[in-house]
Order: sequence, then C-alpha cells, then structure tokens
Amino acid sequence: MQQGQINLTAMERVIFGKPAAEAIAEEADRIGAKRVFLLVGGTLNRETDEVRKVESALGDRFCGLHDTMPAHSPRHAVVACANAAREAGADLLVTFGGGSVTDGGKAVTICLKHGISDEDGMEAYRTVVGEDGKRVFPNYDAPDVRQVAVPTTLSGGEFNARAGVTDTRVRLKQSFVHRGIVPVSVILDGAVTRHTPEWLFLSTGIRAVDHAVETYLSLDANDFWDGAALHALRLLGEGLPRVKADPEDIEARQKCLMGAWLSMTGIVSGTRLGASHAIGHILGGSADVPHGYTSCVMLPYVLAWNEPVNGARQKNLAAALGQPNIPASEILDKLIAGLGMPRHLRDVGVSENEFPRLAENCMLDDWTFSNPREIRSPDQVMEILRSAV
Repeated sequence: MQQGQINLTAMERVIFGKPAAEAIAEEADRIGAKRVFLLVGGTLNRETDEVRKVESALGDRFCGLHDTMPAHSPRHAVVACANAAREAGADLLVTFGGGSVTDGGKAVTICLKHGISDEDGMEAYRTVVGEDGKRVFPNYDAPDVRQVAVPTTLSGGEFNARAGVTDTRVRLKQSFVHRGIVPVSVILDGAVTRHTPEWLFLSTGIRAVDHAVETYLSLDANDFWDGAALHALRLLGEGLPRVKADPEDIEARQKCLMGAWLSMTGIVSGTRLGASHAIGHILGGSADVPHGYTSCVMLPYVLAWNEPVNGARQKNLAAALGQPNIPASEILDKLIAGLGMPRHLRDVGVSENEFPRLAENCMLDDWTFSNPREIRSPDQVMEILRSAV
C-alpha cells in the first residue's frame, strides 16, 4: 500500500479565463492592498499595452514599476527590484511576465521582509545540499508583502514555493524555499500570452511536459500526483501543437496554462524529480541556457537513459500522449522537433568541453540524487550529457 505525504502551500486561489487587469484589481481589493508595485517583463511593458491596462485598473493604488529582470533571476536584479518596491512603500507585489519575473518576485518578497538590500544579504536564506544529497532549509519568517502572479509562459513556477535565483558571481542557480513565498493568488489569462515570443511559450510548454513526466516517474509517485501528471500531458500534448499551428487559438493557450498548472501538482506538494530537472538547473545557471530549452534538449535523453529501470511505467506516458506503442522518449523527441525547438546541447551553445564542469555542478543539485536510475557520480551525468550532444 502506498504511503506518503501531500504538503500544501500558502496559495489561496487560482483565477482563470478572466482578463488579467480586471482580475488583478479585484485581488488587490480582496487583499486590501493600498500600494501595489508591479514587476513586469520588459518587452511586455515596452511593446504592448497590457501593463498600462493594469495601471489603469489599479488607479491610485499603483505605486511603482520595475521591468528589468533578466533570465534566471540574478541576485543583483532581485535586490534592485526589492529596493525600489521598499522605497515605494509597496504592500502588494504583482508579477506579470515569464518564469524569471515570477521567481524574481518571490525572492523580492524575502528581501522586503528581511531588510535585504545587497546581494550578500541573500546568502543566509538560500537552501544548500549536504554531502548526503539532502537539502538543508534555513528557518526564517514568511513575507508580509505577498505576491499576485500573472504568468505569460508555461514554466509553472508561480505555483511553487521555491524561487530559483542565480548568483552570477559563481554562475550557479540557487534555491530559496519557504511555503510562505508562494504567490497568494495566480491569474491564468490565455489572451495575454499572445505577446509571448513563440519560442518562449512553446519551450516553457516543454518544461511543463517535463514537470509532468518526471512527477509521474518520481520515486515518490502516488495515485494523486499520477492523475494530475497524465492529464497535464493530455492538455499540453493537444494544446502546444495547436498554438504552433494558430497563435490566435486562445482556447489552446488556456489549455496549455491549465496543463502547466496540473504539471506542478506533485512538485508543489512534495515530490522529488530527476535528472532532466537537475541538469536543467545547471544548464541554466552555469551555461545560460533558457529555462524552457533545458527540457527540450534533455528530457528525451534522460527518459532513454532511465528506461532500463522504469520502461513499463513510461508506456503510460506514451498512452497519455496518444501513441501507446511508441517509446515515450521518441514521442517527445518528435513533439519537441515539431514545435521547432532545439534538440541537442550543441543547438543551445553548450560544447563538450563544458561537460565536466556541468557534471560536477549537477552533484550540487538534490534532484540528481532522486533520479529513478541512481546517479552518484559526475561520470554518470556525463553519460547523459554525451547522449544529448
């Protein structure tokens, strides 16, 4: 009989299908916020009117805006936003953009709570991985200034009580984890994702596929997470090709957003993932590979490497994707290629001479140690990297 534990975060609600600006204003009213600070994607702010709609809907509650959050949420950008929000007297943070904006916002709320005003001040709040591969979580108070997240990509970080933040001085993405840093609410509006570059929307969709796949194959798998993961694959397997074929298919975009939410069910409630995510973290922080691309170039190869230990279970993934008689790694390879996404490490600028450093850094990520096929040395990571060259 299965045994396990489902952990809950401090998120209160998810709103879907309603225009983002209207939903943000309603959430500010519900929370009682008087000074709302916006952290938004730069392109979204400069090249569309979506942010102006939010400012208008908030009226005199709007107190400031920051639109400089580079990929992988570097510490210096997090601190700069936190300092601006503190100066503005913010009592609610709204993030509107991709995964780096969302994760950066979560880290901003830590900075606001604990008076962090420079990069070094963040060090005491990050998680570390011990020699046994287990995470050590620092104990600190939850933020008072909460976050409302409006995602425009499919990486799903808005549902996670974890912020991935890169220390550019050591070129390493690090985790900041606390159940209280999860957004108080999330707004899923397929219409605003039309402004997201195609490569970014579709590649983060594969990131969501990766969430679902590695949740279903997790060492911690259970009936609750299984159902969410398999349905996430159905929604994403349908929605992503539809968006590729017709960028104005809002129904398909909304299916993708819902699929991304479902794909996070296991992650946000306690499951450990595997090598695709662990290697992906390192590719992002240590080799500057975009978040979604890391899954595009790693997931099929990790699946193939793990097949000797969970091949029977992988057949259920294939069935959920509508092709029960084809190996899941091959189905995903074709799906990714059909979306026009990169398929090899060389396609994203990672050369073989970088592999030893990347493999060593993977041993600092705890999900390396929870891969279904045991990994205990950099040499084993090198096997996977070489298969993806």
